Amino acid sequence: MDIAVLVPCYNEELTIAKVVGDFRQHLPDARIYVYDNNSRDRTAEIAAACGAIVRHEPMQGKGHVVRRMFADVDADVYVMVDGDATYDAASAPKLVRKLIEENLDMVVATRLHAEASDAFRAGHHFGNRVLTGLVSLLFGDRFKDMLSGYRVFSRRFVKSFPALARGFETETELAVHCLTIRMPVAEVETPYYSRPQGSVSKLSTYRDGWRILMTAIRLLKAERPVLFFSFISFVLAMAAIVLAIPVVLTFMETGLVPRLPTALLSASLMILAFLSLVAGLILANVTEGRREQKRLLYLQVPRTDPARSPT
Repeated sequence: MDIAVLVPCYNEELTIAKVVGDFRQHLPDARIYVYDNNSRDRTAEIAAACGAIVRHEPMQGKGHVVRRMFADVDADVYVMVDGDATYDAASAPKLVRKLIEENLDMVVATRLHAEASDAFRAGHHFGNRVLTGLVSLLFGDRFKDMLSGYRVFSRRFVKSFPALARGFETETELAVHCLTIRMPVAEVETPYYSRPQGSVSKLSTYRDGWRILMTAIRLLKAERPVLFFSFISFVLAMAAIVLAIPVVLTFMETGLVPRLPTALLSASLMILAFLSLVAGLILANVTEGRREQKRLLYLQVPRTDPARSPT
């Protein structure tokens, strides 16, 4: 079984040695790749000294790193984990076995079981629940921790994933990708640890939360255009009706239309509402064709052989 451990890194010199060493211990036959994303410290140097294969991605952002990793590395199974030593390397064999034995395409290590009270900051935990709930509502209820940075993928998933995100919103893309073409996925609860003293999270609660939210909305427009444009159509239609009510009442009482600009605005909004609904229906056919193409591309990649599952 050819297993590749992929570690995106930015300024993680305090933790990268532990991450590489722990995964070397628990997945001794795996190749460990550390992708350095313009670190200003000794992350790349320490990773190389620990025996990792070090590569560099000059475009800043986790999404760019994931795109490069998925494009460059060939393997049967991919283990992706952040380089901050907060995830449990001892769970890796269990995650890999579940992926292979159940013929899955992605297994997400959930962070619902924190080993320290400060491991999952309250703001991050709340934001994660809100954003995961939103994606579950819009695309399907399959995840409890959509934003986990610890995942195991099949080759089929990796080589069919378009990877368009730039930053931390890449986890949202990963989730929506498997939901839209109905890949078999699972979650496994694993321990989650706090960062060591001196190590700083690169995630900005508000900025990255906003980007993740905008990514979810963008993916909603791309993958479920009828729902997206129907909502816009409903808002425009309601605005048109509210504006039209006093105009209609006045006309019924007097037979006159003294508020001509309001009447024109109401009619224009209703026309826009109708056009929005039609656009959603047209784009739904385009989306269905794109989804079929993605599914065919996914099927072209050979699945991982369960007979070669690691012990």
